Formats: sequence, structure tokens, C-alpha cells
Amino acid sequence: MALRPPVSGNVINGLGEPDRRPASTVYWAPDPDDIPHGAMQKWFYTVDPGHPDFAVERAKRTRINATPLPDVAATSQDVGPDGWRQLWADLVQDATCDAVGAATMSDDWLFEGHTVDLPRIIVMAVQHDYDQISTAPAAQAGAEVMRQYTRAAKAAMTLAARLREMGWQSKPLTGPMAGAVAMIPAAIAAGLGELGKHGSAIMPAFGSSFRLSAVLTDAPVPLDQPQVHGVDDFCASCRICEDACPPEAILPEKQTVRGQEKWYVDFDRCLPFFNQHQGCAICIAVCPWSRPGVGLNLAQKYARRTAGQSNGRNSSSTEA
Repeated sequence: MALRPPVSGNVINGLGEPDRRPASTVYWAPDPDDIPHGAMQKWFYTVDPGHPDFAVERAKRTRINATPLPDVAATSQDVGPDGWRQLWADLVQDATCDAVGAATMSDDWLFEGHTVDLPRIIVMAVQHDYDQISTAPAAQAGAEVMRQYTRAAKAAMTLAARLREMGWQSKPLTGPMAGAVAMIPAAIAAGLGELGKHGSAIMPAFGSSFRLSAVLTDAPVPLDQPQVHGVDDFCASCRICEDACPPEAILPEKQTVRGQEKWYVDFDRCLPFFNQHQGCAICIAVCPWSRPGVGLNLAQKYARRTAGQSNGRNSSSTEA
């Protein structure tokens, strides 16, 4: 706490600001000296979590990210919508990742000071092992997060290399370090979930128990659409993650953040606990959608309710 900067992380995030603006990097900067909370970020790495996989996975991810990508082939291959979808299915089938979606790249997702010259983004999700992540905030759960960040990095590098071999420009985006693009809004636009009260995306199949990576590209891949599964309505009446958060950082109502009404996690409350435990993940572990099979049932329930309401309106209109 002695390393806190004089400026609040919530101020940097734009909490309460009525106008739209690009997000600023508040944590996980590639160079900690570039941000006010850089001293706290450096301190994070001094904590010994008591689990050997932390160092092992960091080393793996460093090697993966340093792997040279092939040159872009001279001739471009457009395999058509079915061919691209088959490529996504192959990535899931061989466990490179667990879900794939694509969207048109938006400047709204760029961090301040960054630009992107590729028009599309392909987002990949890798799911946590539930038994491992459910031990959060123990080191066992932290090690699982590290393993999935490693896997996500490999997925992005693998797909970027494949696209280049097919003659398309590509640039991998891997976490946890913040880069040019905020991945959660990109994932939501690509059909990979809705924003939950705890600030993470929620998908029916995985709940919020997954990590993201992405690839920027000019390949003419088929685009996905945002999906609505009832997450927003559910979170409005659910307090499980809110009550489970030790520093009480999850706010009960949506907040105005850089001109948008959205779920928000209080950065200044979250960070000290997060740093002390070399990560947390309690909120995604306790989320009802994260329990195996539960999220799919909740989504189906919401779909039936929505269909019933729609049928009721149509019936009333016909009778009128």
C-alpha cells in the first residue's frame, strides 16, 4: 500500500466521466514505468505464491511470445465461410483453444495512444479447469490462471502463423499484459459472452472461467454477432460474486465509465488484495454460470422465457 500513487485507479479508468474517450492502461503495462501504478505492478512479482508452476508458466509464455512468425505468403488463400469455420473447429478439436469468434475491429477498444491497421479481430477463449480455479485465491488457482494464459498465448501465435502461411497479415495479442486492444469488449462483439457484474465476460458454456487471446488480421473471415443469454438480467439480481469479494470491490449497480453505463469493479479496492495473493479469481470461481453445466441451463431458461414473452406479445397483437 505504501507504493500507491497519488492518483486513483478509478480516475484513470474514467469512473464517473460522462464523455467517451479511449481507455488508459491502469495495470499490466508492458513497461511498468509507463503507468502510475507501476511500482505496485513490480511489487506483484516479488510475492512468492508457493507454487512452482508460476515460474514455469511464465517462462513458457515468454518463449512462446518470442517465437518468430513466418513471413506472409505471396499468394492469399480465401477458403470461404465454411473453410474458415472449419479452421475454427479444428482449433477447438485439437484443444488449441476452446472457442473462437470474429468481429470487425473497432477503435473503441483501443487503449490510449495505440492504433491498429488491420480490419478484423479473431478472439479465442481457453477454459479453466473448474476444480483448479474453484480453489481461488489459493496458489493452486493462480497456477491454473498462469497455465491458461500460456495456452491462450500459444493459441494466438498458432493462428497468426497459420494466417500468414495462407497469405494474410496477422498480429497475435496475448495476455496478461495490456497491449493495444481491450480484449473483453472485442470478445463480446465476437459473440463470446456478455459482460458480468464482476467485470469479466460470461459465456453459457464456460461461465466466466476462461482467458482470452486474439489475432488481428486482414483475412476475410466470417464475422460473428454479439449474443444475449440473459447474463445482464441475471447479474442485476445476483449478489454471489459481490458478497464473495473480500475487499468488496464489486459494485452492486452499473456505473458511468467513460460515457458508458456498465458493470464496474473498484480498482483501488481490488488491487491490494489481488497483489497480496498474486492474483485472485474468486469472483469468476463463485459465479453460478461458471459451474459445469449450469451456464447452459441458465441460458436455455432465459431463451424459453424470452420466447414465451414474445409469443405472448404476438398473441395479444393478433387478438387485438
